[in-house]
Parts: sequence; structure tokens; C-alpha cells
Amino acid sequence: MRKIIDFNNHWYYKSSFVETDIENEDLSFYSAIQLPHTNVEVPYNYFDDKIYQFVSCYKKELEFSEEFLEKRVFIDFEGVMSYCKLYVDGNFIGEHKGGYTPFSVELTDYVKANKKSILTIMVDSTERKDIPPFGGTIDFLTFGGIYREAQLRIVESNFIEDIFIKCMNPLIKEKSLEIDVTLNKETSEEYVVDFMLYKENVLEHSKTFNCKGKNNTIKIDGLSNISLWDIDNPHLYNIKITYKQKDECIDKIETLFGFRQAEFKDTGFYLNGKLLKLIGLNRHQSFPYVGYAMPKRVQENDAKLLKDYGLNVVRTSHYPHSVNFIRKCDEIGLLVFEEIPGWQYIGDDIWKKQVLADVESMIKRDRNNPSVITWGVRINESGGCHDLYAGTNKLARELDPTRQTGGVRFLMDSEFLEDVYTMNDFIYDGGVKAYLKENVKNFSTYDDTPDIDGAVTVLRTQNRVTGLGKDVPYLVTEYCGHMFPTKITDNEEKLNEHALRHAKVLDEMFGSPNISGAIGWCAFDYNTHRDFGSGDKICYHGVMDMFRVPKYAANVYKSQKSPLVEPILEPATLWARGERCISGVMPLTIYTNCDYIKFYYGSELFGTYYPNKEKFPNLPHAPIVINEAIGFWGSEWEEAHFEGYVDGKKVVEKTFSENVSAEKLEITVDDYLLNSDSYDSTRVIVKIADKFGNPLSYSKEIVSVEVEGVGELIGPNLLPFSAGYCGFWVKTKGTSGEIKIKIKSNSLGTYEEIIKVD
Repeated sequence: MRKIIDFNNHWYYKSSFVETDIENEDLSFYSAIQLPHTNVEVPYNYFDDKIYQFVSCYKKELEFSEEFLEKRVFIDFEGVMSYCKLYVDGNFIGEHKGGYTPFSVELTDYVKANKKSILTIMVDSTERKDIPPFGGTIDFLTFGGIYREAQLRIVESNFIEDIFIKCMNPLIKEKSLEIDVTLNKETSEEYVVDFMLYKENVLEHSKTFNCKGKNNTIKIDGLSNISLWDIDNPHLYNIKITYKQKDECIDKIETLFGFRQAEFKDTGFYLNGKLLKLIGLNRHQSFPYVGYAMPKRVQENDAKLLKDYGLNVVRTSHYPHSVNFIRKCDEIGLLVFEEIPGWQYIGDDIWKKQVLADVESMIKRDRNNPSVITWGVRINESGGCHDLYAGTNKLARELDPTRQTGGVRFLMDSEFLEDVYTMNDFIYDGGVKAYLKENVKNFSTYDDTPDIDGAVTVLRTQNRVTGLGKDVPYLVTEYCGHMFPTKITDNEEKLNEHALRHAKVLDEMFGSPNISGAIGWCAFDYNTHRDFGSGDKICYHGVMDMFRVPKYAANVYKSQKSPLVEPILEPATLWARGERCISGVMPLTIYTNCDYIKFYYGSELFGTYYPNKEKFPNLPHAPIVINEAIGFWGSEWEEAHFEGYVDGKKVVEKTFSENVSAEKLEITVDDYLLNSDSYDSTRVIVKIADKFGNPLSYSKEIVSVEVEGVGELIGPNLLPFSAGYCGFWVKTKGTSGEIKIKIKSNSLGTYEEIIKVD
């Protein structure tokens, strides 16, 4: 029977590699580490972007008991950046190209009962021109190391290599499945495949099939009382497939699965036959200091955060993300646009061959995940390459006929080989491009469209973009982003302009029936190469910063949630006379899903205000704009109080002080219970706040962080506040107990948090 063993503990690492390391068993020059692991911790910003681009060495001691004899033994890696060679006791056992796709190596020939062996892995984290996304210049960093999890897989000589589950008719009462069951090799003997369908550990359906050969498709009809998977009720079923010979159970695979229909049409996107406007953000998988190397919990928390902010879709820009992230999307009902690695560059034939390998690996890994609704099989923002993209689309459709393909482009009139025309539309610029054209010689951008004014045109019509003269399935996959980079420390006018641009695009999307949705650029700020960003190796394109602290723009998305789920009232202001040009705070934008708000200036009701449907006619919850002058220069400044009402009842309120001072630190810990059996981590956010809990955006205070017990701090221990916040992650060390966190402020004292590790 199949056995899966965690393979993430008790590794050893050295930040260099020479050929003699292959046979050298001396571990004294190595550091003990756990997976996921980054090959080097980097500063927050202002570092050499080649800091992680080197060859390193990982080792692990292997020792097997007698139960492993006459079994087949594999190591399954989820991701190693970006090329590796593997050896056991000096013997070469495999290699892998590509940093974003899983792979397996077999150890069977080296399994020796009760005798130690040494696994050695050479990891090349340089930007090799034969491996996508490399070859050109890319706007993100590809941090090195064995940065995702690994597992040991023990199976019999014959085993199930793969299963692919297809729901054939999800919208009728009695549903049916086709399941492709693939064994590792041909067999002439008859065998039995058992199908079992569980919901919440209760067996609901089962069936037995007699099979022969390597490949079989089993068909299950008459599945009744099945609940559909959707974004509000993501019902998941556990499917177990058992392979038996002569009544003996040889192997068993189980996976979670959701019954649903997802389809892009020229009239929009439909989930289970119902029209659904897609509202989402792009995500890079990077984090401060450790780059890509964050464990399961942190990946899952990113998915939950995006869902909590009102999104129904996320794009995995520009590569497949962690399986832990995807599976969490399954669990919480967050749709996924998943794409292959690449950015604005197409290489030679060897490079193109790797693209096809990436397509295959991505689809085989995630085609049973209900959250994934389309495959991105074009290199992001690349030019045309007919043969390559004809090949990627053909392969995707063969591997998964149940999902449509997309291909993200930025050029109009691009050859349409996919099922969904996906476009990065950065036409909306607030008038900046017109200004630059007038004042800069030879100015041009890829966003230009003749006879379109980017100051007023928010999204181009799909017919103008495609040049096809007819409507096709159409999705906007990026907007805003580099057109208006915004730091969380920017003044409130710029931060609000950033938010209003996101709101305008979403409003235009909701008002365009032939646009399926829009996915903004992007969720989080991210580290980038020297060729991009603000010179400090950061692109400030996110609606949140790298610590996942929200800017005003994040509230545009959050305010689109139903107030029955969570009432939102977020005024875009510091409430300070003198923050804005010519002083004052008006016009004041409030991002809310309330029916109306009441605004009190001091003790007096100043007015009752309603969503601005004139400027945002299509947005489900338009922002409220107060444009009446108040608090004239030279008058006494007063407190502000806002109340939000739904169905005539006050559901949320927010107050701003007229005389702000530091009153407290507010500490938010994502998780107070971590796992001890493998690498685990959680985020801590510290806010320096006034008496009403509002951040002191311009505080220059520095806090010190001490971590004691069975955990340790990721990154530096002296942290300055940025926009009133600072953040960090703590990680476990493989033992149970308590992590004690001490946060010290010179002005506000010491705060303590306890995290249990069990």
C-alpha cells in the first residue's frame, strides 16, 4: 500500500557547491535547515538582485527500515529553483529543469535496510537562458533554493501513476463522472478499481470495475444528492480510487474534488450556469526576506486574505503557485486563473520545449482542483509565435478537455488561438501619457491606441482590442499597476487616486456585458530586478504592501462584499488639515458597502450621504464622496465620526481624532497555534495607533522584536513603522512548546504575545 512521509525536516545546506560535494559525506560544514528553504535571506529592499543567483548544495541522510525493501521509493519535490541534479552516495539519480513545477526522483535502487545513505542535491539558482521565464528581462525575482515542500512516497512495484476526474454533466440532477486511471506500467493481468465518494467522511457512492492494461477510463453514473461547488458554498468531496489484484489492495489515491461547471462565453463568465462577474487581483508568491520559501500555512493565509477582501478570482502571475495555495482556493471558493512561467520573451527551440513541459506539468498537477477555471498557455505579454502557441493549446486541450485556455497578451489584434481572449488593458492613465507625449520626444508605450484618450477611456472595447469584428469570450487580466505605482507611505491624495483608478476600472467592467471580468495588477508589492520598480528593488503596484498591509485601494475591493457578510466603512483620509494640497480633507472618499452614512463633525451632524452612482453607476457598492467644504483654515479642527447604515440600522462606525497622539500598539497574530512536526510560520502585524485605533502614518518610531522559545524571527529585529505599521513572520524550529514574542517601544512599553507549537 502507498505510504506518504513528510520529507521536510533534518536537511543540511551549504551556500556553495563543488564537484567533490557529490561524494563528500562530511556534514560539519553544513547548516541544519527545514524545507521550504531559501538559499539566502535577502534584505527588504536595496539589495543586489543577483544575491540569490548562485549554485548551492543540499544534503539529507537517508535510512530505511526493512519494510521499505521490495518497495518502490520516490521523493516528490514541489519546487526547486531553477535547475537541480540529485545524487545518492555519489550516484546520479536525476535532474530537473524549471523552478515552478513538481518532479519526482526514484530511490528504489539505493534502499538498504538499516544502513545510512546520503542524498546530495546541487541546486542552480542562476537565471539560465534555457529555462522559462529567463532569457530576457523580467519584472520579478525568482528566489533560489528548495523553496517548496517535499515528500517521500513508497509504493508497490505496480501503482497508480495518475488519476484525472471529469464531471460530465454537473447541472443535471443525477451527475456522472469519467475518471482516467493510469498505472505506472502495462499489465496483462486483470485488476479491480474501486471508486468511493465521500462527503464529510460519509460514504455516499461506491462502485467496482474490472480493468486491464495501463490506461482505463471508469464511468460512474447516477450520482444523486450532489452539492455543487461554487464561490459561496465550495462543497468538496473526497474521491478514493483503490487498485486491487486478487482481492489484495495494492494502491490507493484520494483527492478532494468539486462538482461544477465553469465556462467563458461571449456574454461573460458562467459558474454552474449562472452569470458571474469576475473581480480579482494578480498575485506574486513572494514575501519579504525569504522570497518564495514560505510553508503551507502562509500560502493558505494569502488565499484567505484575498477571499476576505471580496475577490472571487486570482491569477497566478506569472507561473504556477504552491499547491497549498491552490488547494486552499478549492476550500474557500476562490477561482484561479493559472498560467505557465514566462514574461515578454520567447527563446529558442530548447526553451520552447521546456514551455510545453511546463504546460504538461501544471495541468497534470492541478486539473482535479475545482478552483482552477482556465489554463494560461501563452507567455505573459509576449508577441506572436504561432507554432508554439498552437502547440501549447493543443496539449492543454488533450490533457484537460474540461477547461478553456487563455493567453495573456498586451498587443491588440493578437492571433486568437485560445478559448478566451485575455488582455492586459492599461489604457487608463489619468492623462499622464498625453502629458508625456507633449513634453517628451519620441515617447510611446505599448498601451497606446490611436484616437483613444487614456485620461477618460477606462477600458477599451473588446472588438477594438481583438480586431475580430465579433464578440468572443474576453477577460481583462491586468490594469492599473505600473500606470500608477503607489507606496503605502504616500500622501493620502495619491493613495486615494490609486484607489479611485481601481474603482473606475471595476465600474467600467461591471457595465460592460461582453467583458467577463477584470483582474487588477496586483495584490501585493513585490521585489523586482533593477530594471523595474522604484530603484530599491520593489515594485509598488500592489493594493497591499509586501507585509499584506492594505492601502486605500484594497478597500475598493473589500467594499464590494455584501454588507450582510461584513459591513465596510473606510474613509480615505488621515483626517489632518494640511495633509493635502491647499489644506482641508475634501473631497473625501469613503469606501463602503452601506446604504448610506452619517457624518458628524465634532458633536454636530454634518450630513447624510449616499453612494455616488453618478460617477460609479455600475459598481455594486459605489464609494461615497463628501464634497462640502469644512474646517476652514484658521478655525478649530474637530473630531470626525462616521456611521454606516444598512436597512436603516447602524452597522459600523469609525472615528478620527482631532488631536492625534500615540496611545498604544495593536498587535495582530494570524495564527496562535502552529505545528511542530514540520516547518510552520505565521505573520505578526504591529500598528502604532491613536485612541480610536487609527494608525499614525508618519510615526518614525522603531520597535525591537525578541523571539524566545521554540521559534525564531524571520528578518531583522529592529523594525521601523511604515504608514503606522510594521510586520514580520516567526517560524518554528521543529519542536513543540511556546514561542514568546516581545515587542518593545521606547514610548509605549513592551507587549508580549504567546504562540503555541504543538
